[in-house]
Amino acid sequence: MYGFLRVACAVPDAYVSDVEKNTAQITEYLKKAAENKADLAVFPELCLTGYTCADLFFRPSLVNAAYDGLAKIAKATENINTVCLVGLPVRVDEQLYNCAAVVSQGKIRAIVPKTYIPTYNEFYEKRWFSSSFDLPDNGGKTVYVNINGEDVPVGTGFVFDMGQNVKFGVEICEDLWAPVPPSSALALSGALLVANLSASNETIAKRSYRRSIVAHQSAACLCAYAYASAGRRESTTDLIFSGHSVIASNGNVLCENTDYIDSGYVIYSDIDLDMLRHERAKLKTFKDCAKIQGAYAHEIIKACDSHEFLSDASFAKVNKLPFVPDVKTERRERCANIFDMQVYGLLKRLEITHSKPVIGVSGGLDSTLALLVCAMAVKKAGKPASDVVGVTMPCFGTTDRTYDNSVKLMKALGVTLKVIPIKDAVRQHFSDIGHDEGVHDLTYENSQARERTQVLMDVAGEVGGLVVGTGDLSELALGWCTYNADHMSMYGVNASIPKTLIRWLIDSVCENNLFPEATDVLRDVMDTPISPELLPPDENGKIAQKTEDVVGPYALHDFFLYYTVRFGMDKDKILFLAKKAFEKDFDEQTVVKWLDVFMRRFRTQQFKRSCLPDGVKVGSICLSPRGDWRMPSDADAII
Repeated sequence: MYGFLRVACAVPDAYVSDVEKNTAQITEYLKKAAENKADLAVFPELCLTGYTCADLFFRPSLVNAAYDGLAKIAKATENINTVCLVGLPVRVDEQLYNCAAVVSQGKIRAIVPKTYIPTYNEFYEKRWFSSSFDLPDNGGKTVYVNINGEDVPVGTGFVFDMGQNVKFGVEICEDLWAPVPPSSALALSGALLVANLSASNETIAKRSYRRSIVAHQSAACLCAYAYASAGRRESTTDLIFSGHSVIASNGNVLCENTDYIDSGYVIYSDIDLDMLRHERAKLKTFKDCAKIQGAYAHEIIKACDSHEFLSDASFAKVNKLPFVPDVKTERRERCANIFDMQVYGLLKRLEITHSKPVIGVSGGLDSTLALLVCAMAVKKAGKPASDVVGVTMPCFGTTDRTYDNSVKLMKALGVTLKVIPIKDAVRQHFSDIGHDEGVHDLTYENSQARERTQVLMDVAGEVGGLVVGTGDLSELALGWCTYNADHMSMYGVNASIPKTLIRWLIDSVCENNLFPEATDVLRDVMDTPISPELLPPDENGKIAQKTEDVVGPYALHDFFLYYTVRFGMDKDKILFLAKKAFEKDFDEQTVVKWLDVFMRRFRTQQFKRSCLPDGVKVGSICLSPRGDWRMPSDADAII
């Protein structure tokens, strides 16, 4: 459903050299995975025998028992939908190989031997196992091994096809740690997922390194990566095994077991294959690399005769604020980095133009953040704060709260403060064009926005300044800006920052004590309702025009924006994910309503984005016509 693949990493308790018990354990956990609608279940390296059998691997009885165990597991897959990957020793022409078996619907589909055999530090695998490089030469043809009367293909050059263009590859433990892992070629040959059957012992700090290398390989290969490792009941004669399992996709860890030393568990994750397909289609480097490496030589093997993908994405993690990290420390670090990018982007522009920043300050979130960026930029340049020219332009909709905050903020920062009321100028304009001031329509609102921009441009001309834009990414997506007014500037410092992140950036400035003299007023700005203040206040003098009442919640719109631009998703899938992410916040009717609004506005307001001024990209997406999003301004529909 909606392009999701459910993967399970299962780590049963291992019984060293007791194949019968291991077989029973694996079968039990396979059934659990099937009951939870897993499409693929990955078990650890040599799980049928245990990884730590040492010289017991040389006993024919152990290998034969592993074959019998594999046959029983194959039997257990007859009536389930799950493809199973299990580890066992396999004998080919008197040589022993550390292998993964692909099993489904009662059949052993293929055997994949380990390529890189570690013989260093605590590892001594070459004492027992040969590398896949040592497989017999069959004149370029596939090698087969007989397992309990069944001829099964053996090799590393297999990509397994589950149907519906879903393919996966297999590598084993040390293969991942090689400079050029087999998974790289497998991914270039079409594998959207790579499974790794592993037995990685635990040492200090190895868990974090293992997690990072799994995440990195999934990013490098634009794939999902499922890593299942042997658990704590392996032999502890010299080593301890933690059972660390990780499922990652395109650089992001989706799921891992929580206990440091563990076994006897199954973890699940729903992997969005459409996201991976989108990335591969977009990033031409991937396709070019495949051509250069000649990776299309891999043999395609059916992983199953037929497969029904049943995932409902219940194990998928969908962040309702995709631009805002969940973890506080990560959020703080990201916000600090973004603020620096804004500052240095503006600093370069001020240096090259030999100008001062001129900025309109309303007392709202966007202009506050932009003003902080201006103040820090001139500070970095070694110039006085007074080089920043801040202009507040009260008009019909200005409230005492926002006006007072704008003035307090500029005074606290020490910038040059200009108060330029624009009521009379706007009224003159109304008179010139014959507009009734009592009619609060778009003309009423836009006239104020355009007058403010005219004032800023003229002030900039007067002081040798550069007009700094304050509009954010969310407003650009919705077209919630007035053409040739607040839509226009000489450099937009907020242009790639979504509304849901603005508050956190200001909060980060406070937390990092960058402008301690302004902290109190910044806190009040963060608590102020979002409004363009183009309509008169209510009878109590409070903000009457609240943006989210008109265009909808920014949390929803930023979600829609992220999945539209970052992953090119269709409307129905965005709706599916949004319902999942916001199930505790909005009912389906509300989500549908605002998604329709977003799609309509996003399509019809492209003309505003097609002529955006310069502004630095700070995150994964921007809407600059020179950047991530290029679209005709007159598209008939976005399907």
